[in-house]
Amino acid sequence: MRIAILDDYQHAALASADWASLDAEVTTFSGHIPDTADLVAELRPFDVIVAMRERTPFTAERIRLLPNLRLLVTTGMRNASIDVVAANEAGVTVCGTRGAPGATPELTWALILALVRHVPEEDRRIREGGWQHTIGLGLRGRTLGIVGLGNIGRQVAAIGNAFGMEVLAWSQRLSPAAAAEAGATAVGKEELFSASDVITVHYKLGDRSVGLVGARELGLMKPTAFLVNTSRGPIVDEDALRAALEAGTIAGAGLDVYDEEPLPGGHPVRSAPRTVLTPHLGYVTDDGYRTFYGDAVENIAAFAAGRPVRVLKNILFLSLKLTFGAGRGVLKEARHRGGSVHGSNQAS
Repeated sequence: MRIAILDDYQHAALASADWASLDAEVTTFSGHIPDTADLVAELRPFDVIVAMRERTPFTAERIRLLPNLRLLVTTGMRNASIDVVAANEAGVTVCGTRGAPGATPELTWALILALVRHVPEEDRRIREGGWQHTIGLGLRGRTLGIVGLGNIGRQVAAIGNAFGMEVLAWSQRLSPAAAAEAGATAVGKEELFSASDVITVHYKLGDRSVGLVGARELGLMKPTAFLVNTSRGPIVDEDALRAALEAGTIAGAGLDVYDEEPLPGGHPVRSAPRTVLTPHLGYVTDDGYRTFYGDAVENIAAFAAGRPVRVLKNILFLSLKLTFGAGRGVLKEARHRGGSVHGSNQAS
């Protein structure tokens, strides 16, 4: 059995699990391969591919060009950049893994605190010989607005309450009772954007959430308010956000996700003012990697034994070009095909 592990940016995959237990040939790829022809040329010999989140899309075309592929493992139990139905039709089993549910909320608060207390700017100044150039925003008594009160949003709300903030929340089907249970107040979208001092996005990416935060929503924000996005890049209109930052109509933004990933070297977001930028680190922790790759090894062993686990079927697929989220224009063929997980050891 030949196994390919993709997008191992930190060279951490082999040390994060017991791959030797599989008695297989394991090859890691640390560099991202965006071009389909190059990717297929590298992956054609492999029976098993382990994909890290949405770093490398697997469209119907790519799956069709990999005739030896039998098992595709994605870290996490959702991956909108894998056409699971096309894989199943080609005889390829797709499996997921558990995740690290606390990792993204932690990074969300790292970005919030870095923004409101100007940590990157003061770090740079002190290294240059300076001392105290900014005045931070205290959070106690301020208002936190959460767009999307799912598992991650609820954890963010709990920390907001611990800081003594008023917590507001909005999503399309959020009930007042569900919000109250999470320690938040359900409000309308306009009220959330106009009343909040910090707004953080935790919405699932789908055909209806692309551009959910656009020029209109950004225009409702206070000039002293901050926006944080650790969900998916296309949920926030990147051009509108950059325009708001350059015009100074919002105080700043913390971004962990982008329309195009990896973010190109000359991308204008890299030079946007009043920003704190991280390279999609929300799920990147030591515990998370051990869970991802440990479960991947379990998945491969179970598949080889004829008893696959954590099998994914009929999930949302977003048609993509070369890299996940390479701009809103590539989200042309979002199609819901239900949502289900089959096999033992199911996880969400």
